[in-house]
Amino acid sequence: MTRIDGKIVWITGASSGIGEELAYQLAAKNCKLILSARRREVLEKVRDNCSNKKNIHVLPLDITEFDKMNNKVEKAIQLVGKIDILINNAGISQRSLIAETDFSVYQKMIDVDYLGTVALTKAILPYFMQQKSGHFVTVSSLMGKFSSPYRSGYCGAKHALHGFFDALRMEHEKDNIDVTMICPGFVNTNIAKSALTGDGSSQGKNDNATVNGISTTRLSHKMIRAIEKKSYETYIGGKETKGVYVKRFFPKLLHRLVLKSEVR
Repeated sequence: MTRIDGKIVWITGASSGIGEELAYQLAAKNCKLILSARRREVLEKVRDNCSNKKNIHVLPLDITEFDKMNNKVEKAIQLVGKIDILINNAGISQRSLIAETDFSVYQKMIDVDYLGTVALTKAILPYFMQQKSGHFVTVSSLMGKFSSPYRSGYCGAKHALHGFFDALRMEHEKDNIDVTMICPGFVNTNIAKSALTGDGSSQGKNDNATVNGISTTRLSHKMIRAIEKKSYETYIGGKETKGVYVKRFFPKLLHRLVLKSEVR
């Protein structure tokens, strides 16, 4: 197991939720961090709340501005010299029936949850190849392993991440580049509140499953352990994690269980 203490880590989606808590826990492990999200002022507040904040750098980034990724990577390298780990955490969710969802919502889900991550990953890949080391940590979801009603766009984008990063792991094992997929279940964040509805507007409220999910503190602790172990894939949450195995061996049973739960 490789200790993460003192590593240089770039976190996207670092302004709130999972990304924010990761920043606090990694700062406490004396990691040098780059924090990215769209809003500089919020990132600066996260930085100011970190221990050892002289090692924390802020680099605003809009994950959908694909053509700016090469420039952002260059700026990141200039800030810290090298990067050991990229944590692809930026993303949004969705809550709407397929028949009631504008196609533009699907386009946004793919742009934010899939193509933005792919664009940043491709931009930093040559650096990882040149230094003969690097670790991609991508926050997917249990919805990247099986699906649920009201999340068709979210599930599609998360499933796509697994296909891409499984291929990347195979192609670049020879370059000493690692890939870890993190698949959380329900986590107590505002992801449901900001989820897109059928017309592209935010849902504006949380749901019981999300509110009763595991804390970002517990999730981040387990994430860090998975990163240190260089796990290929890890499932974190409550009983919902069992859905991965039920889907593999009893797909019709999972179908019935998910419909019975009526989780929105």
